[in-house]
Amino acid sequence: MSVVTTVCGGTGCVRREAAGRARRPAAPAGRLCLDCHERLLRDLNRLPELYEECARHLDGSGGERAVEKTSGGPLPGMPFNLRAAEARTSILAVLSAWAGLVLEERGLAGPRRSVGLLVQFLTRHSGWLAAHDAAGEFCAEISQLVRGAHDVIDPMTTHRIAVGDCVEPGCSGALTALVRPRHPQLPATIACDADAAHHWVGHEWLQLSRRLAATGATAAGAAPVPADEAAGREPEVRWMTAADISRLWDMPPGSVYRRASTQKWRRRSRSGRTYYHAGDVYETLHGRDAAA
Repeated sequence: MSVVTTVCGGTGCVRREAAGRARRPAAPAGRLCLDCHERLLRDLNRLPELYEECARHLDGSGGERAVEKTSGGPLPGMPFNLRAAEARTSILAVLSAWAGLVLEERGLAGPRRSVGLLVQFLTRHSGWLAAHDAAGEFCAEISQLVRGAHDVIDPMTTHRIAVGDCVEPGCSGALTALVRPRHPQLPATIACDADAAHHWVGHEWLQLSRRLAATGATAAGAAPVPADEAAGREPEVRWMTAADISRLWDMPPGSVYRRASTQKWRRRSRSGRTYYHAGDVYETLHGRDAAA
């Protein structure tokens, strides 16, 4: 008799699939793999702190996304961050809804409606939830709460691109590229959601792409390492635009064109755009960083 293996429905495995990799098998009798279950617990237990941090942004101190509250209070015109309020409301509502599911289906007494107590309750029952048919939805909603709170606390972090699993040995985290299109002066980064020490700034992405090649994932902004290169054969040439180089190495476009000329980077044109040989770029600019 064959045993049917359920694939994981967790957020981490959804990101793997988005990065072109297969989802992991779920744990026996469960709906999540061990890594996604651990990631769920990390996200869940970050919510009380994020909930309180959003409260500190309610007065508009969170910056760009604050709006003016002009009615319904004793101080018309007082700055009020609507996004912070919405994030807090969502955290409490989503946690309450999932706790309600546990109470209804397991016939238990529930906690008081506070974020800290709800998180403790859901953490205690996370094993049961990880085996529930709705485990994937639970993971997705908790992950979305974390992202929403972070967007309030750091409104510059607006675009996230799933990259793949962390390349550091023994780390079960997922890598995400963080791009700030409204703040091009800030370098883009790739960060691990499990260990803050695992991060790469833009000019390190070409190196990271080689480490990711073994897993089939690709760093955002860097072309994938072809199978020929991974197998030790002559690698396929990769090309980059001046805009790519400017963003990844945090340098003005004028400096890119000047270095391309003085260093005689190989180039080619396609559809009216100029592309530079990634190997030449890396050799020049990596040397600059090493000397800094």
